[in-house]
Amino acid sequence: MYRTKNTRQLELENFYLPFGGHLNPKNRWVELAQLIPWEEFEEEYAELFAEQELGGIAAKPFRMALGALLIKEKLGITDRETVQQIRENHYLQYLIGMEGYRDEEPFDPTLMVHFRKRITADMLNTINERLHEEQVKKKRKSEKETETEEEAEGVEPENKGKLLVDATCTPADISYPTDLKLLNDGRSKLEEIIDVLHEPYKGEQKKVRTYRLKARKDYLKVAKKRRPSKQKIRSGIRKQLQYIARNLRHIQELGETEEFGQKSPLASLSGRMYKNLLVIAELYRQQKEMYDQRSHKIADRIVSISQPHVRPIVRGKANAEVEFGAKISVAMVDGYSFLEKLSWDAFNEAGELKNHIENYYRRFGYYPTSVHVDEIYRNRENRNYCKAKGIQISGPPLGRPPKDPDEYRRLLKGAKQSERERIPIEGKFGNGKRKYGWSRISSKLKNTSETSIAMTVLVMNFEKISRDLLLLIFSLLRRLEFFLRGGPKFA
Repeated sequence: MYRTKNTRQLELENFYLPFGGHLNPKNRWVELAQLIPWEEFEEEYAELFAEQELGGIAAKPFRMALGALLIKEKLGITDRETVQQIRENHYLQYLIGMEGYRDEEPFDPTLMVHFRKRITADMLNTINERLHEEQVKKKRKSEKETETEEEAEGVEPENKGKLLVDATCTPADISYPTDLKLLNDGRSKLEEIIDVLHEPYKGEQKKVRTYRLKARKDYLKVAKKRRPSKQKIRSGIRKQLQYIARNLRHIQELGETEEFGQKSPLASLSGRMYKNLLVIAELYRQQKEMYDQRSHKIADRIVSISQPHVRPIVRGKANAEVEFGAKISVAMVDGYSFLEKLSWDAFNEAGELKNHIENYYRRFGYYPTSVHVDEIYRNRENRNYCKAKGIQISGPPLGRPPKDPDEYRRLLKGAKQSERERIPIEGKFGNGKRKYGWSRISSKLKNTSETSIAMTVLVMNFEKISRDLLLLIFSLLRRLEFFLRGGPKFA
């Protein structure tokens, strides 16, 4: 159930403080609260809940949910610490829509998981788009931009601006997966499931043998070696596959022992255990197929039992040849970032360049003057597309270099300058991974992980807007100081 709340921006003077005084309008949390159009997304958020019923517990409003997620991502803290920070800080309570300061927890920390489930990555991307539209309108209004004659006549406007595009991986919070370790974890979880299924028959029938101690010793014989040989690893994998096959067979037999008129014994498993059972069965199939074929590649390879949606992403970097998480493609325009694509499966980012350029046209009404991308994007298909749209793509042109030394030096200088202009998007990735949560996504579920990734983009754009406001205020103060001193002196 969801009760629609008045989401109009609360005046600073009306926010109750028991110790007197008023909120500072220049505080960063107050400025952040005034940037977000809370009312526009309240109805969309309310549709996620059932109709109002008497006596039901109302869900927390959209402003409280989004505000709490913003605080968590901006400060880089845990869910529990987020709630404690809100309790102790009246500015944070104003951000999440409370009407006055209260020295109590506004909600239970476990609700943060539900907030991430309800506020999806698509919703955050829409908020990001609306936020950028408002900033563009303000910029055009301040610069007094008017409609050109070409736009009035319906003529295609000229290309404007620069588009920066790149892709990266956002690693999930999982241990480095090896085939032997995954099989051992799956075997131990199956043993727990067998214990739960045997509990109703305890004392009536003998428990099936799982050889858990022997299986554990077989695993440690290989895992504790500093550099086990390929033959030892293969032998260890074979043994763990045999143990898992035996356990799966026992679970199938226990699941078929249902009496007339009663539910299947598998119904006694918790949701997490049943999910693990399905994942381990698929894990066994994949590992058995790779073992039989002496291969290390398979489609949709599972690298984590608790997070089966995570996939290996081959990057070829010096510090991490393979990362395990979601691959994202980001576009950047004038310092603003847009999450264009998020996928748990590896994809070739070069095939997304056309979509990025078309999204640029959708946002601004014209194509960019230039596109600054990495070498992988500069294939012949993308070059021909950019040429047809009148867009200059970064990097040297294809073909042999010119024979004229001066022309060749000019070409290299232009390519080097184009690479320099691509630096900001690399810095944005570094900012997202060092300052925010892109370096290790701590959320466990697929949809909550996507929300965390999209939230980082939104928070970084808020940081960009805050810096622009500070620069604007500083510029106005400098102009005011200039005119107070007498303005320009003319002879």
